[in-house]
Order: sequence, then structure tokens, then C-alpha cells
Amino acid sequence: MQKAFSFTEKEDVARLISEKDIKIFNLCHIPEDGRLKTLSFSAVDRNRVLEILEFGERVDGSNLFSFIEPEKSDIYIRPNIQKAFINPFSNVPTLNILCDYLDENGKYLNVAPKNVLRRAEEKLLSKGIRIKALAELEFYVIAQEKSGALFQSMPDKNYHESAPFSHFESLRNEILVTLCDLGINTKYAHSEVGQLMQKDGALMEQHEVELLPQSLEDMAENIVVAKWAIRNVCAKNGVSVSFSPKVSLENAGNGMHIHFYAIKNGSNIIANPNGTLSEDGLKMIGGILKFASSLTAFGNPTPISYLRFISCKESPMNICWSARNRLALIRIPLWWSFIATKAETKNARETIEYRAPDPLANAHLLLAGLTLAINYGLENPEEALKIAEKLYMEGEKRGKRLRTLPKSCYESARKLRKDRKLYEANSVFPKRLIDKTIEKLKAYKDKDVWKDIADKTEKIEKIIQQYIHYG
Repeated sequence: MQKAFSFTEKEDVARLISEKDIKIFNLCHIPEDGRLKTLSFSAVDRNRVLEILEFGERVDGSNLFSFIEPEKSDIYIRPNIQKAFINPFSNVPTLNILCDYLDENGKYLNVAPKNVLRRAEEKLLSKGIRIKALAELEFYVIAQEKSGALFQSMPDKNYHESAPFSHFESLRNEILVTLCDLGINTKYAHSEVGQLMQKDGALMEQHEVELLPQSLEDMAENIVVAKWAIRNVCAKNGVSVSFSPKVSLENAGNGMHIHFYAIKNGSNIIANPNGTLSEDGLKMIGGILKFASSLTAFGNPTPISYLRFISCKESPMNICWSARNRLALIRIPLWWSFIATKAETKNARETIEYRAPDPLANAHLLLAGLTLAINYGLENPEEALKIAEKLYMEGEKRGKRLRTLPKSCYESARKLRKDRKLYEANSVFPKRLIDKTIEKLKAYKDKDVWKDIADKTEKIEKIIQQYIHYG
């Protein structure tokens, strides 16, 4: 049965509700915390349905965005009928519709992350360039293992493991089917390296789902809906799930690597016709590396994010790029240059991978920041190419001393303050959004929290537990 829909007319939505005997329809929206929210309506009265589809509803913006003051907090959510899907987890037939945020004048709310991303994309679209991106979502499935983990893998040796050593292969396959039903196209899924038994008998096993490339706006929404779906599939099966950057001090953390490419006049401009990295690709890399430290404000928003960097288990710390090296901040994955393929297929396979973000990132703000950094590289080619040349780490350059990413939210806030002109130019990121982001990062007071971690094991494990179900 089809479960994802892209409507053009409100009457078509009302007709589907009648034909599928839908009892509830939800207006779903994505606020500052990046977690899917729901406002529910009875679908019994057709006129009421059409009214909500026309006007949306009024909500309290101050409870959704820290940068909206309570004394003037009313905003609107308006359904985007091109983004609708049947909720596979509801016990009554339910239709979910994703929404836009509008201000009191009916215009897109300027502080809403989705609208920040739209403005960032417009800068590249004015050059005839469209970015497509995909995310790798890593997560740990958490369950009480009553059988005593009869087929337990060695720590950090679970990569691409099969059942019975991979305990949740069937659950992961259910996730793949569910995402497909919701209209989220996936590249593949597999078990990741992490598997551990906790003292209380809980088994924690790491998995990854990689999405197929989409427009930046679609990818940001897909990340949010995918996390919602993964959590619900796990809950339905009596287990839990964590997207936290670290679930254990000693074991691999969860990343959310972003692959991207850029299309202009139907061609992928990061690659030359012979399958090598293009000069435009180098400019993009140079732009991202220049602003890598401040991008952590959106891609690594919690203290635990920086513990993942410090642990250095295939997570980047140095600001550099490389071909294939998984410890580099940006890497060029192995391309399929030896195979002649159709242009549209080749476009999707030649990507640049940005490895810093984790699943607690605000996907819309992260992709908006990356877009602005890429745009900077293209607009400042001489500077960007020099940066790319200087920070390429391969062969004899590998031992070179490099700048590192921030080691805390406090340091990330300082870097964002330093780079804020990039984000605020042309009002892409509103000033109050940047102010509030800096304020939130500094409020963690984590400037020295990861110093001498060997002497803080119990304290660190307590902090880790605070973020198990965050984001």
C-alpha cells in the first residue's frame, strides 16, 4: 500500500482521508531542537479538514524556538501538502503532513531552521548550482539481553557483521522497509563496529542507515523523519535506540557523515570528465575547511559531541582533507572512475564526505552552514585553493602539524562568534539566532570538562547517560 504522498490540491488530501478511512491527521513540524513535533486533529469532519489545510494552526513559538520571546510568541504552522505520509505506528489510521513556520504576517518565519536553509540555498542557486547531499545515520540499538549474548562480537569488530552475531539484523531490515514506505530512499544499511555489554546486562549494538542523495531541504527533513521512524520501530520491538555521539567512553561513537556533490548545467562540478577531483571541488573543500571550527556549532551541539572527537575512533580531529583517509575531516571516497555510467548515475557516486557532524546536529542549520562555506570557497577561489593545497594530508605531508576542531561547546561558541559575518551576511542566519546559539553553547560550561579524562571515568559515564536519548 502506498504510504507517502505529494498532493497538489487540498481536495485531494480530503479525498484520500475519506478513501483510506483516516481518523486522525497530524500537522508535524521541526523546531529548533530538530525533533519531529505533532499537533493532532480529528479527520471526521471534511470541512474542518479543508479549513486546517487552508489556514494551518496557531502555536506557541516560544516553546519551539529559544529565540522567540514569550510576550510575542504566536506563530503559524501551515501544512505542506506535498509532504504527507500515513503514520505506520499509529493504532488508528493517521495521516501526517509536514509543515512550514510562518510569522504574524504570513511570511516564512526567518528564524526557523528550514527557512535559514532555503536562504542559504538561494545563494548557490543564483549561480546555477544545486547541492545534493546524503547522510549516514549511525545509532545504537539498546536491549536487555536475556540469552546472555550467546553470539557476542569482539568490541569494535562488528562492522558488516551478519546474524546471529548481529543481533538486530531483522530489526534493521524493518527500518529499511519502513523508511521506504515513508518515501525516504535509502542507499543501504549494515551493522557498524560497536557492540558492547553493559554492567546491567544491556546489549548495545551499533548500526547504520545511509540515505540516497536529495536536495538539501529534503535531506534535512528526511534525517529528522528517519530518526523519528527508527525510534518508533525500536519502541514497537521493545528495544531502545540512541543517536548520541558517545554511548560509552571506550567504544565507537555515532557520527552523521554528510556526502555532497554539486550540479550545474546537468553535470557534477566536483569531478572532472576523467573522474578526478575538479578545481571547483577543491574550492568547495577550501571553503569548508576555512569555517570548519565554527560549523561545529551546528553539527556538534552538545558536550558529548567533543568527546567523540577526542576519542579518535575513526572520528576527525585535525582540520585537513585527504583521499580515502577516514581520520581526515574531509575525505574523497573511492569513486567509480573505471566504469562508464550514465551521467545521472555517475553524479550520485562522485561525492565529497564531511565527517565531523553527529546525529544530534540540527540538520537544517548544519546544511545551511555548509552551503555558505561552499559558496565562500567558490566566490573566493584564490584563497580557497591555497587552503585546500595547504591542508591536503597525504604521503610526506601526513605528519604536518595541523589546527584541530574545537574540544568543547565553549570553544565552538568562540569560533562561531569569530566567523559570524559569514553566516549573517544577507541575513541568511538572523543575528538573534547566532546570538542564542552562542549563548546555548556557552551555557554548557564545558571548557575544561574533557581534560584528564582518564581520571574522570565515573563522571564521564554519568554525562554520557544524560544524552542517550537527546536530539
